[in-house]
Amino acid sequence: MSVDTATTATSPAGFPTPSAVVPSHLHSTPSWDVADFPVPQGREEIWRFTPLKRLRGLLQAGPTGQRLTRETSLPAGVTASEVSTEEAKGLGGRPPMDRLAVMAVANAGGALHVDVPAEAELDEPVILKLTGGGADQVVHDHVVVTVGHHAKATVVLEHFGSATYDAYVSVVVGEGAQVNLVELQLWDDDAVHTGQTSVQVGRDASVTAVTATFGGDLVRLTQTTDYASVGGELHQYGVYFADAGQHLEHRLLVDHATPKSVSRVDYRGALQGKGAHTVWIGDVLIRKAAEGIDTYESDRNLVLTDGCRADAVPNLEIETGEIAGAGHAATTGRFDDEQLFYLQSRGIAEDEARKLVVFGFFTEIIHKIGVPEIEQRLIEAVTEELSVTVGAPANA
Repeated sequence: MSVDTATTATSPAGFPTPSAVVPSHLHSTPSWDVADFPVPQGREEIWRFTPLKRLRGLLQAGPTGQRLTRETSLPAGVTASEVSTEEAKGLGGRPPMDRLAVMAVANAGGALHVDVPAEAELDEPVILKLTGGGADQVVHDHVVVTVGHHAKATVVLEHFGSATYDAYVSVVVGEGAQVNLVELQLWDDDAVHTGQTSVQVGRDASVTAVTATFGGDLVRLTQTTDYASVGGELHQYGVYFADAGQHLEHRLLVDHATPKSVSRVDYRGALQGKGAHTVWIGDVLIRKAAEGIDTYESDRNLVLTDGCRADAVPNLEIETGEIAGAGHAATTGRFDDEQLFYLQSRGIAEDEARKLVVFGFFTEIIHKIGVPEIEQRLIEAVTEELSVTVGAPANA
């Protein structure tokens, strides 16, 4: 599949913006115009895994004027302000990739802009806590986070309660900056959460992104990464745990359009209960100009009970052979027999060994977050989930 080399321009805020053209059978062309995204029928490639009837009308909903409850924790120097939709677009980031994301922008009526100034080194995380008031609350949201050049910051977006929530989030990282981006979906079981998170990595910048999805009736998130210039690094991690009837879908696109950039993707999921369904789509584009890049993506799933379904589809689209490395993998299975044997050979009972294997499967990713209180919260969430099927390990 031929993929044109991306071009870049500079936004009014000084952040490079990537080309809005991705000619690929795997993706729609990014656009801010709702008319460019017809209402899907469910047979399209990007919609075939999603149960459209469970989206509660978000594909056609108009503005409601409702908002989730927002609580912000802003370290000194960080600002949060309301901006117009047009101002938000000008701050940079890939335009929406599907109808849900573009509907979020069109119906939000403006955006929240969180700005970390250049050269800031934050000792505390920036936290945006969003809480829904009930599944019948229909909310469209638009959030833009800008991180200035050579800044160091951790940015956390937390989702709690319940709502029918559609959001577009853009994170624009300046030259030489180091950013930890954490997104937590800890919804009640009846919530719906859809939309797109767009990350743009500046020249020689580094982004570590961790996504954790444990709650919700249906969660469908598109996560995209672009490189504004050479030398950017992305380390993207994810954990998700689907219970009976839950649909958790993560769709990733890493667009290497510049030379000497790096991406590493490691997602891990577990499923238990009848009708639990997870979807992971990992797409990497390597364009003609992306010489010397190095990329690898993987998704691993543990099926803990019968009646579950895990769909994992890794994709590579490559247009140049002048690369340092490119690979992908996806696996779905039950327990690792070698790990179980190793633990049992050291006197650990089989049931306890199974608990430790599953627990360790998740905690390796959770410890990438780097915020102890959030790591502990997620460890408790995993412990609660595991208690349904295999119990919590004795030393959890």
